[in-house]
Amino acid sequence: MATVVTRKWPLLAIAVVLSAATNAAEDDRYDAERALQLSQQAIGNPISDYALIDQYGQAVNLKSDLAGKPLVISMIFTSCHHVCPATTKHLAKAVDAAREALGDDSFEVVSIGFDVANDSPQAMAAFARRQNVGDERWRFLSATPESIEQISRDLGFIFFATPRGFDHINQSSVIDRNGVVYSQVYGVTFELPWLVEPLKEIVFNRPSSAGHLFAGLVDRVKLFCTVYDPATGRYRFDNSLFVQIAVGAGMILAVFIYLINEVLQIRRARRRK
Repeated sequence: MATVVTRKWPLLAIAVVLSAATNAAEDDRYDAERALQLSQQAIGNPISDYALIDQYGQAVNLKSDLAGKPLVISMIFTSCHHVCPATTKHLAKAVDAAREALGDDSFEVVSIGFDVANDSPQAMAAFARRQNVGDERWRFLSATPESIEQISRDLGFIFFATPRGFDHINQSSVIDRNGVVYSQVYGVTFELPWLVEPLKEIVFNRPSSAGHLFAGLVDRVKLFCTVYDPATGRYRFDNSLFVQIAVGAGMILAVFIYLINEVLQIRRARRRK
């Protein structure tokens, strides 16, 4: 497994992990810089409404069935014995923390199996059980080869078969409520804000709040006051900034009133003379 650290986006260090059943460094077909470039270029791409099958055998249309909320897409293959399970377990912890901060029903999550020969609905269900994913809103999806090819192109996801499995860029993609790639999260493990911050921006910029003063104000407060606490590794609601602003505004107002009162007293004193 090879790791490449590259530029910041946005204000966060991006770690790109090239993960597979084999070492990417041993195969010159995998260009790490090119993989990262294509992944970042996918930001802004609209995804199409692909027909997939979930782990229960139910049909799922990737866009129309999940529209209206942010969506996290993780690409995995079920025969992976280390990286994909580790990535999914870490993503599950991040998803739990994100739901706690943003709301249980604020976004959707899917894992898509790109090894179409083996990632059947039954295999995806077994993979979810092995990783102890208990989130009922997290769907594990199977697809046709044509859909995987197109989805990978939409997401900027690079993978190829090797004698012992697959090499691939290790990423989770955040899709906005309009079905457009909003950001990429890289690595087997990653800092919680890498996932939550883009989700927070989408969740607290609701179209329904546009043009409504109170609803818009509530969203702004939630956006700025839902903050990451490194001490606990969780998000919390912190209104201290607004308290400080209110205290500062109160002090300025008090000084202004004092100065006005002094001016009035001086004028009264002059009139008496």
